[in-house]
Amino acid sequence: MNPYKKTIPAFFLFVVSCCSLFAQEPKLPTQWTTAAMQATVPLSEYPRPQLQRNDWLCLNGKWDYLGGKTAPDALNPEKPASFNATPDKILVPYCPESVLSGVQRKQEINMWYRRTFDVPAKWQSKQVIIHFEAVDHDATIFVNGKKAGTHAGGYDSFSFNITPYLKKGSNSLVVAAHDLNDGRTPSGKNGPRGDYTFSSGIWQTVWLEPVSKSYIKSIRLLPDLDNSRLKVLVNTEGSARISAVALNNGKIVSKADATGGATFYLPIDKPMLWSPDAPFLYDLKLTVFNADGSEADEVKSYFGMRDIKLGKLNDVVRPLINGKFMMQLGLLDQGYWPDGVLTAPTEEALKYDMEYTKKAGYNLIRKHMKTEPQRFYYWADKMGLLVWQDMPAIWYQHEDTTKNRRVYRQELKAIMDDHYNSPSIITWVPFNENWGAFDVKNITNWVKQYDPSRLVNGNSGFNNNPGYQKAYGDPGNGDYVDTHIYIGPNGASEPDAHRAASLGEFGGVGLFVRGHMWPVENNAYDLQPTKSSLTDRYILLLDQVEQLMKYKGLSVAIYTQTTDVEHEVNGALTYDRAVEKMELQRIKEVNEAVVKESYKMNK
Repeated sequence: MNPYKKTIPAFFLFVVSCCSLFAQEPKLPTQWTTAAMQATVPLSEYPRPQLQRNDWLCLNGKWDYLGGKTAPDALNPEKPASFNATPDKILVPYCPESVLSGVQRKQEINMWYRRTFDVPAKWQSKQVIIHFEAVDHDATIFVNGKKAGTHAGGYDSFSFNITPYLKKGSNSLVVAAHDLNDGRTPSGKNGPRGDYTFSSGIWQTVWLEPVSKSYIKSIRLLPDLDNSRLKVLVNTEGSARISAVALNNGKIVSKADATGGATFYLPIDKPMLWSPDAPFLYDLKLTVFNADGSEADEVKSYFGMRDIKLGKLNDVVRPLINGKFMMQLGLLDQGYWPDGVLTAPTEEALKYDMEYTKKAGYNLIRKHMKTEPQRFYYWADKMGLLVWQDMPAIWYQHEDTTKNRRVYRQELKAIMDDHYNSPSIITWVPFNENWGAFDVKNITNWVKQYDPSRLVNGNSGFNNNPGYQKAYGDPGNGDYVDTHIYIGPNGASEPDAHRAASLGEFGGVGLFVRGHMWPVENNAYDLQPTKSSLTDRYILLLDQVEQLMKYKGLSVAIYTQTTDVEHEVNGALTYDRAVEKMELQRIKEVNEAVVKESYKMNK
């Protein structure tokens, strides 16, 4: 029996706002579904923790919505569409395919969003920036009927200065979003050859913030342990005199003065290191000054002092975190939700999977085929969870290669820029199992050159391949030689002279849990009849992983997966996150035992 079903139907079958049906009964509610639907401003937490200002305005909530088969073309329009006198409503930032949005259609292509907002009186002398954390895929922004900007890319953030278009009193904001979702732009599992529900349009937070004419646009932070310092680049608009202060629990540990656009360093004497066992974070305050010495802008940030490199341990190539080998033991995390699709219903929900991963004794999340909002990486930084970040795949890379491949490369760079500062991210994964793979060797080299501070896994699971294309296979470069073995783990890669060995996916053992499954035919790579037997099977797999780590050079093992996802029932948690499918204490004990054995290998 699903414990949430009892309270859902009455709430979800009500009508609001000019007889527009706001929501339907969810196929599989979570414990956060009702809270998300009832929130006036859902997901209202500050969206960008590594560049934080005190003053901002969240624009999440109910917007007017125009979509469906008869909606006007939303691809780079020159003027906003006309809305009906009694328009449909959508709850932003949930995609229109989700039950949380109130729309819940199978796939939207042309989407139009509209709302009004008032600029707070204290912002009148400020520049106003509008931020979109993610819109899939082509977005055009209109303010008071004027085009304020366009953006292409479904997984990276973007912003515009909308000050010239604002007026006193109420302002109109219209967003046109166009998403063919045809596999010719990065889409991962959210595409024509993916496995799950499509998603389109606005799917992360929309927000405003005021800034002065001189302000900090972006920052780039790189820990340099070898020289006990933090490398800093601050990009500014306008005045360029900057003060940087690093703090440890409120105590100043380092100061530096610099200019915008120029790299500088903050010395960090005897740095406190960031690791999964002790995820220590320094605070960082950055201030921009006007020519007369007055303060123009101030932002708060944070950083972790850690490095990740390959090295040899007993003549075996291993990934070393802060100079030590730590077995990377993690979960494949797809980040899908039965109520929000790609968007977690609440902040609590977003943290829930991560907290489970940590308390179950894992130290790694492989974020598979999607990105998450900045707050996900903030919590990974805070909790001490290593992250492998996948690039969402394209599916038709051999058609119109000049266009499709260029779009992929642009978004890969944008995603890396968005999440560059997060200490939890230790590996970039450009391709998975040859899906949409092209120029893998060259792209792997480019990623390594663009961000030499992290490791690169060019084609995770190169031994697998979709039937519709020729396999690219092992690129032979990058930092990992990586196979996927189901059920596994035997048959995993072994290290070569230059690369560490990774088992990028294994396991996939399922369990049916009545009342907590997506209403389709459910499956897994293998099945167990009970929670106890699934736990026994998992422990046996981890005992084998330990043998491979000790005697075959394996350094990474990623179990499939954190949660069930739609038809897949091979999660450690059910899709609604209501049931833990294995005995937590037992899997925690075996996970921690394997990681502790890796520590002994450093002696």
